[in-house]
Amino acid sequence: MRILLSVLAVLLLGGVGVLAFCNYRWQTRTADQVARVNGATAGLPTAAYSAAEIDGLPAPVQRYFRAVLRDGQPIVRRARLKQEGDFLIKPKENVWGPFTATQTVGVKPAGFVWDARIRMAPGIAVRVRDSFVDGRGYMHASLLATVPLVAVEGTPGIAAGALQRYLAEAVWYPTALLPSQGVAWSAIDGSSARATLSLAGVKVSLDFRFGNDGLMQSIYAADRPRNVDGRDVPTPWRGRCFEYQERGGMRIPVRCEVEWILPEGPQAYWRGRITEVSYE
Repeated sequence: MRILLSVLAVLLLGGVGVLAFCNYRWQTRTADQVARVNGATAGLPTAAYSAAEIDGLPAPVQRYFRAVLRDGQPIVRRARLKQEGDFLIKPKENVWGPFTATQTVGVKPAGFVWDARIRMAPGIAVRVRDSFVDGRGYMHASLLATVPLVAVEGTPGIAAGALQRYLAEAVWYPTALLPSQGVAWSAIDGSSARATLSLAGVKVSLDFRFGNDGLMQSIYAADRPRNVDGRDVPTPWRGRCFEYQERGGMRIPVRCEVEWILPEGPQAYWRGRITEVSYE
């Protein structure tokens, strides 16, 4: 019995050691990407928003900037956000898992690292790292940071999807949507406009719809890449945001949800809330 207990103890310690090593490796790779995003914006001169910059933009876009920015607002170079919410883990059964995440964002050049933990069951979590770094997209998911579940990087589809994500989420750091930050706006109608952003050979567009108060209501992509059995399938996608609050002198939505618009109907897969945000 003593020998058996000793063997079990050794196996347990070995398992703990493996988990610790895998977690350390995950954190190291995440930290490397974060450092690259931050480094890309290091040394940029400080700048401030001038209301004159939005002259000539489509009317709903002008109303949006007037609603969320004040003249002289410092231009965001980097942002760090903390999030919590629910993620769809079993689409067929409509089973959701709670998540927490930290996101680091760099502006001009665009880049981000989303590092999340999604709880699958008590004591069991999937680590997810979704990122756009140096013009390349990455998507990695691992059970307990040990067993790889998804590993996609460097493909045209993952790069386009990641840059679309950056552009959609710029409502959390809205100076990034200004023309001076590389975004081109074109009119659609009296309440919506198209934003286009190009970087490292990747060009994406999203349609923004605004309310009567000037605030963004929804964001739409007709053909966002969706991974289906290892293939990128262009699929309509929509994001919606609610509950605007002031953060860093800007008005941003602190509650959002996103969904794929499938032939059988919309399928939400992310519902989250910004719990903390800081800007540089």
